[in-house]
Amino acid sequence: MTSSLSGSGRQDVRPSIGELVSTLSEKLSQLIRDEIRLAKAEMAEKAKNAGAGIGLFVVAGLLAFFALGTLVAALVLVLDVWLPAWAAALIVMALLLAIAAGLGFAGKKLLDRGTPPVPAKAQESIKADVEAVKKGLGA
Repeated sequence: MTSSLSGSGRQDVRPSIGELVSTLSEKLSQLIRDEIRLAKAEMAEKAKNAGAGIGLFVVAGLLAFFALGTLVAALVLVLDVWLPAWAAALIVMALLLAIAAGLGFAGKKLLDRGTPPVPAKAQESIKADVEAVKKGLGA
């Protein structure tokens, strides 16, 4: 530390250039580690949403497959002309398709939350940090 006497007789204590560089290095290292930690957390959240969305799409596809089987059974029953049987088959088919559609929309919503897989919050934070450093160097 360097010190000098001010006009009022008291001693001013200011850090040396070496100490300032050392402090800057420590702070910058910590900042970079924090930004990396933020990016990892954000990517994990996006991957989790994408996984859940894909899972719901798979279930929706399976239910749509069962609905197709029900439709085939309904057509067979229509040919048999027993109104209650085919009506019941059509109701089951419509219910399965409605569930498949709901799961498909929910899956798309979750997938949209997880894409694009870019840590946007971390990028904004890094940009703000760079601007703060530029302002600090310019002052």
